[in-house]
Amino acid sequence: MEFYKQILEKLQDDQNVYLLTVVQNIGSSPGRQGFKMFVSQDGNISGSIGGGIMEYQFVEKVKKNLQTDKLKVFFKRQVHQIKAKESSGMFCSGEQTIVFHPLSKKDIPAVIQIISNLETNKEVLLELNPNGIFISKKFQKEQFNFKNGENWCYKEQLNYKEIFYIIGAGHVGLAVSKILNNLGFYVVIFDNRKGLNTLAQNTFAQEQHIVNYDKINQYIEPNNFVAIMTSNFVDDKKILLKIIDKNHRYLGVLGSKVKIKMMFKSLMKEGVSKELLNAVFAPIGYPIKSQTPEEIAISIAAQVVGVKNLNY
Repeated sequence: MEFYKQILEKLQDDQNVYLLTVVQNIGSSPGRQGFKMFVSQDGNISGSIGGGIMEYQFVEKVKKNLQTDKLKVFFKRQVHQIKAKESSGMFCSGEQTIVFHPLSKKDIPAVIQIISNLETNKEVLLELNPNGIFISKKFQKEQFNFKNGENWCYKEQLNYKEIFYIIGAGHVGLAVSKILNNLGFYVVIFDNRKGLNTLAQNTFAQEQHIVNYDKINQYIEPNNFVAIMTSNFVDDKKILLKIIDKNHRYLGVLGSKVKIKMMFKSLMKEGVSKELLNAVFAPIGYPIKSQTPEEIAISIAAQVVGVKNLNY
């Protein structure tokens, strides 16, 4: 969202901006579909389309273009092999296609609408075509259709965010909120304690709720990511029992191996199957001998990203 706010600031300052978007990639290209950057008339740069000499050359090109009155849409296909035609100057293999789209004051309403939708986590579809930048309400994943320079369309859902529920708003919950927010998750945090200072300090979670843990299952939607890290064993066990069978993409519990072993033994006595317990990431996070809340958060985030991207 900050990316589009910066674009808006430049447009409202009566500057032209070039929006560079990777609309297609093949193989291990450093720039993936949806990667973006902008270059403004005053030379300001934000975002990335893959880095390296390729990005540097394109930035310099559009800087020169922005000093003229001849701003037009154009495409560049880049092959990341040294001796290839249309070589990017990089040799990481793969290829990518970038659209260079000039934005001006006429595009301010569309950029404002993008920001508004991102702030409220509404579904929004960005559309780029020869006539400009537009917003559609119909859901659609990334799609690039190209016939020629005058007949093409790129569509991308901008604000799709995985929801991550954190149950327990202590120091670890705060650290996890921060890193997952930076990774693009929509963070929802719960606690049953009022006046918690770590909850007051948490500016990273998009939602905060004080709830009765006896009703926690009413707040957790299935097919999302959940981490249980309350202040005590009893609450952790109670919550896990209520949500363990709700088909989560990721479900983890913070605690030592001894604590987890005791909890699982108790839950099995209460009828929870071994199959369900085996699907829980517990102790949560990668075993990297984490000591601080921040280190624990990194171990959890790495594990979550692996689940999200690799589906293991």
